[in-house]
Amino acid sequence: MNATQLDGKVFWGSLLVVGLLIAPLTLGTDRGVALLNTVREGITRDLGWFYLWFAAAALGLLAWLALGRYGNVRFGGESARPEFSRMSWIAMIFTAGIGSSLMYWGMIEWAYYYSSPPFGLKAESPQAGQWAATYGLFHWGFSAWAIYCLPAVVIAYAFHQKGYRILNLSRACRGVLGKQADGWLGKVIDIFFIFGMVGGVGTTLGLGTPMIAEGISTLTGISPGLGLNTGIILAWTALFGASAYLGLKKGIKRLSDLNLYLGIGVGIFILLTGPTLFILDTFTNSFGLLVQNFFRMSFYMDSVGGGDFTRSWTVFYWAWWVAYAPFIGLFTARISRGRTIRELILAMVLAGSSGCWIAFALLGNTGLFFELKETVPVTRILNETGAPAAIIAILQALPGGSLLLIAFLTLAMVFLATTLDSSAYTLARVTSREMEADEEPARWLRIFWALILGGIAVAMMAGGGLEPLQNLTIITSVPVLVILTLMTLSLLKWLAGDEKIQMETPKPQKKSA
Repeated sequence: MNATQLDGKVFWGSLLVVGLLIAPLTLGTDRGVALLNTVREGITRDLGWFYLWFAAAALGLLAWLALGRYGNVRFGGESARPEFSRMSWIAMIFTAGIGSSLMYWGMIEWAYYYSSPPFGLKAESPQAGQWAATYGLFHWGFSAWAIYCLPAVVIAYAFHQKGYRILNLSRACRGVLGKQADGWLGKVIDIFFIFGMVGGVGTTLGLGTPMIAEGISTLTGISPGLGLNTGIILAWTALFGASAYLGLKKGIKRLSDLNLYLGIGVGIFILLTGPTLFILDTFTNSFGLLVQNFFRMSFYMDSVGGGDFTRSWTVFYWAWWVAYAPFIGLFTARISRGRTIRELILAMVLAGSSGCWIAFALLGNTGLFFELKETVPVTRILNETGAPAAIIAILQALPGGSLLLIAFLTLAMVFLATTLDSSAYTLARVTSREMEADEEPARWLRIFWALILGGIAVAMMAGGGLEPLQNLTIITSVPVLVILTLMTLSLLKWLAGDEKIQMETPKPQKKSA
């Protein structure tokens, strides 16, 4: 691809917005960080209810699509055949969507709920322990993956069914915006997509990097700090940059497959050598609680009690998934030719949720067991030293010692690399002009975005740490939420219109014998 195939308005506009976005953090000004805090508090206080309704509506709409006649629609037409095997297809979607954050939160999220439980429960009580093992399944389950899946269905329909050869969000809004989606409004939408994606990627890197650094420090004695964090991000950038350079089939697919096999291996080891019976019993109990209380958890605002739990956790999670959703939608749409709407929904909502639940059951319930048996004082380490130290302490209490720790860190590195190489590939695709379905963006552009993502992560971590990154995620999710709403309306309009055309088209008459 030469320079004339670069979409200059989206490319340079997105760089400008990203630069303005991270400027307060890179300068390290208290005023900039305080501003982000204020904006975040206002969003979670005033718009938290909308995030909850949006997640519930997305899940309901997808259930309607999957169970109805539209579920049979095949992306690319009835004769289209899948480009990837089912396992590789699901692996690419799953690993792109979760990164190393699943390993971070899967291991330690329960401890926050155990210490500060919802529903006014007493901290560190048996009831708090049960809900601590359950809420992670909710935050990484059906509603979360529904937020991911909704734009994937819309973009795949626009790209494969409507024939819009540019893989971006603005074309997915064309059903509502019409020709305005091709003008300046469409460019703004595409720029805001990158705006939101930076927040999601930044938070993922901000969570994963300190965890890897703590593990390396434990193995080597190197003190964790900005230098080690920068080295880790550079290594990540090299890994996912090489994968993005090789493209979908030679790079991203192979890395995703490797990720899947590594994850299965580590999971089986923990299940067999850890507190096996406690893991299975607790997951069974947690699944039952989730099923019984799904609607309560979906709409729990706790306005009388102050709503701190919902704003700090559920709203933050939904905002995080919203910020990342367009990227997952674009990437999933690119690799889903030949799949039906029903297949796509089942792969993301059911398979995605199941993968996360398995991780939370294995990792989180192991940590909870060590806390209850006083094998590892997880909550005390969390409060005194931080989450990365608590995660490493749990791993070291399992059989395998340093070998398990090395395997866990390797898996975390590969997990995040698969997310970031998919991000770099998608950003390159969005900032390119019209391309064929099987055409790939220029290699230099993929490498460029890989370097940009790595550089942004270093700059933001140097400027303010994890809290500003989390604030950034919520802030960037607001315009993305508006875009996702427009996309949903476009899909409904397209489905109704295309069905009407099919009904009005006369069927060929059979010749009489």
